[in-house]
Amino acid sequence: MSASARPNTVRLVFLGAAGVGKSALIRRFLHDRFEHKYKRTVEELHVLEYDTDGSGKMRLEILDTSGSYSFPAMRELCIRHSDAFALVYAVDDPGSFEEVRRLRDEILDLRGGKSAPITVVGSKADLTEAEGRVLLAGEAMDTVEEQWDAGFVEASARTGANTVGVFRAMLQQVNLPHRLSPAMRRRRDTEPRAAAKRRAPLRKNNSCILS
Repeated sequence: MSASARPNTVRLVFLGAAGVGKSALIRRFLHDRFEHKYKRTVEELHVLEYDTDGSGKMRLEILDTSGSYSFPAMRELCIRHSDAFALVYAVDDPGSFEEVRRLRDEILDLRGGKSAPITVVGSKADLTEAEGRVLLAGEAMDTVEEQWDAGFVEASARTGANTVGVFRAMLQQVNLPHRLSPAMRRRRDTEPRAAAKRRAPLRKNNSCILS
């Protein structure tokens, strides 16, 4: 069953090449921390429940996917049954932007005319050209906004710059209020899911502001 088929549930999925920073962006948003050591992700589902302004409780699912081609069936399933997409590339890796282009085509093909709200995210935005930045924001934005009619955000998990903006843009794409409540109280249930084994959710209580 798709997330959108369940009342008051929205699923956001993060897709992109391996190592571009998908997990790091999510971790920075959820826990406000950055881990320098790269850890390969198979699939992780993060579940938040929060109160919207005057609209009752909402369940937000954030799906962090593998950048590997080893799990095509898993990727196809998440594309078919998600509500909004973050396609992540790294500003120091031109090949990762081409992967975003390929993923966009795959999403449009699999969903066959069904709405596919897409936000393209340039990660590692803190890098300068001297530090290896190759893709400039203006050039990527022209392609994404003018040719693809999609949202565009640059963000840095390392510094935390604009990580909230990524989620704000995605929520706006699915017509949810980007300011969810004055304090945005959220119960963060982290439910890592491996390809062959599921573990019980790790329950945490936290609060933060999305504004």
